[in-house]
Amino acid sequence: MKESLKLAALATVAIPNLDVVATRPPQLATSDYRYGGVLDVHGRHLVVQEPLHADADHALHKERTFLESLQGLSRKDALPFDVVEVLGTARTDDGFEAAVYEHLSGNELDYDFLKPGPGVTRSLGRAIAAIHELPFPVVLEAKLPMLEPAACREDRLAEVDAAARTGKVPTTLLARWEAALDDVSKWKFAPAVVHGDLAPENVLTGNGQVISVLNWSNAHIGDPAIDLAWLYSGAPEDSLDTIEEAYSIGRHERPDPHLVERAMLYSELAVARWLLHGVKINSREIVIDAERMLDDLNRHVIAASSPSAPASAWEVSGSISSDPVAETAAVAAETSDVAVSPEELSASSAEELSSSPLEDSSSPSADSPKSPEDTAPPVFS
Repeated sequence: MKESLKLAALATVAIPNLDVVATRPPQLATSDYRYGGVLDVHGRHLVVQEPLHADADHALHKERTFLESLQGLSRKDALPFDVVEVLGTARTDDGFEAAVYEHLSGNELDYDFLKPGPGVTRSLGRAIAAIHELPFPVVLEAKLPMLEPAACREDRLAEVDAAARTGKVPTTLLARWEAALDDVSKWKFAPAVVHGDLAPENVLTGNGQVISVLNWSNAHIGDPAIDLAWLYSGAPEDSLDTIEEAYSIGRHERPDPHLVERAMLYSELAVARWLLHGVKINSREIVIDAERMLDDLNRHVIAASSPSAPASAWEVSGSISSDPVAETAAVAAETSDVAVSPEELSASSAEELSSSPLEDSSSPSADSPKSPEDTAPPVFS
């Protein structure tokens, strides 16, 4: 129970006069952060987020500066959903800076709930458009990156070149990706403020709407297509028209004609990034998994280009993990963690606080990505 004691103590340092009466979920850890929930005397449910290494500390600092910049706007006017408001910070024993913020309620977005028409699907399109309509100063004041179209294209070219050097990417895919990147006309777009890491776990829903968006450490000015890639790799095909329509209505400028193509390309290149991640950390398991996903994608690309292919590429496509690098890297680092249910944590909190100031719990592991057998990577036109 020492970790929860430590996190709750950090909360009291971060917020002067905070009177903690119990711990609450979440009580978990990833390879980057440790999280703990506390309940104060006024009934506020707060979350403590502690970085576990220097890169995580830097990412949390970037997110905090962005959120502070965002608070300078009238959020109700700028965004149709809530974002985290950091209430205080505290220095950890390792010299990192933990953040404390109020817990945001809601459920992680479920692709199965994305149906054509009003509701979560339309709300999601509006939410992404609202992010892309944010003024540039919220990013520039936070000293976050600004990537011009040429830089976005060059980054992807470098990614494809690195993947090619592994010798593990089918030549059909390499040719396909290089052709898309060589066509400079497809990379003429108006940069926008982007979230940079949109995925189901970062979008919370409730009452048929998107009610909050989390994890802004990758926010920057860049290609708006990057915030749509996860949808073209996982959302049901019949929901995409509603998302695109709501997104288009929410933008002051008409989206560029190659937005969807680039989004699909980004979703395919996620598999290349997964391969590169496995090579970088020398994980044979990840490399084999990436090779299987690449082979699966290659088969679908070949099928889509055959004379008998359906008119819509989506008739032969399915979904892949929206960000396999981030998602599975956490899994690999957490395979030994022991999961504890929220119910167990809630039931034990009051009892353990009666004999000690605060309480602790074990850490559940993250969900693993879908395997190649049950996924069919997308193809772009």
